[in-house]
Amino acid sequence: MIMGKSTTCRRGLFFESKLLCFSLLYLLTSLFLALYTSLSNTKCLFRSSPFEPLHTSLFTYPSSYGQHKYAISTLRSTCSSPVFFSDYLNVLKEIQDLSTQDYSPISSLKYMQRKAETFGGKFSAQKRFSFFDQSNVTEIPCGFFKDFPISDYDRNEMENCRGVVVVSAIFNDHDKIRQPKGLGSKTLDNVCFYMFIDDVTHKGLKYHKLVSENNNRIGAWRIVKVLSKDLYENPAMNGVIAKYLIHRLFPNVKFSIWVDAKLQLMVDPLLLIHGLVVSKNVDMAISKHPFYIHTMEEAMATLRWKKWWDVIGLRTQIETYCEFGLQPWSSNKLPYPSGSIHGID
Repeated sequence: MIMGKSTTCRRGLFFESKLLCFSLLYLLTSLFLALYTSLSNTKCLFRSSPFEPLHTSLFTYPSSYGQHKYAISTLRSTCSSPVFFSDYLNVLKEIQDLSTQDYSPISSLKYMQRKAETFGGKFSAQKRFSFFDQSNVTEIPCGFFKDFPISDYDRNEMENCRGVVVVSAIFNDHDKIRQPKGLGSKTLDNVCFYMFIDDVTHKGLKYHKLVSENNNRIGAWRIVKVLSKDLYENPAMNGVIAKYLIHRLFPNVKFSIWVDAKLQLMVDPLLLIHGLVVSKNVDMAISKHPFYIHTMEEAMATLRWKKWWDVIGLRTQIETYCEFGLQPWSSNKLPYPSGSIHGID
């Protein structure tokens, strides 16, 4: 009887000790994983591959920079790691090959070359719409009726950019520079990143010691200063030059991406171009606005944020759009949806 009880007791202690070991192992493993995810740049586990995007920070800003800048907020996913894609090198090679091919425009259209009081020239809406009929038109207006006021050095560098360019702009110091994330290991060597700024923005960057006379780069972005006093009085007007005329500012690039300064690029631009343009065999991909589905709504937001001081002029512009048939967005317009650019808090 006594021996039987002793054997049962030893067996109970043995199983309890095994349970204790498993519990300790589980606890230590949980602590390790929690510590790893809290310190990891990706916040995700089991992401090891030679094709994995870079996780190191491209630039470190002073804590005081951009504290009061507007931004488009978004819900963050649990895993904030950049998008992973195993075909990165194949995509890189294909876009490199496409970029070296000669491009011959189908039509014989040319840009108007003349001098005017304004950069875009003064054309009535009816006159501008007439240029869409290419049957009787050989020259079209496309800005540059005044010189775009940048340095010759910047102009030469922009002309030497080939292949892919990513462009953004900050005028009147209204936004802050946000570094792209999820870049592949060879993207910075094959993609140009250009940020256009005016005198007011440049002054703010100098205040935070982010630029100097000998430094024109902040992280991935190459900074180009525009002498906006020689363009339009309204900074928003100057910003859209870089937005809509990338093909003229960078005449030798094959592909271009515009990123609003309120947004942060979260996916490698090579993946964007290949997934939305090259693989679809289209000329353009446009992401739907995260908030507004009608130009009128965005116009009202522009007034609310006081980005446009000429209220009467903005009203006239919107009324002209509506007069010529502007309709709200619908699924029939079929834009290319893009989840690749996310706002940040």
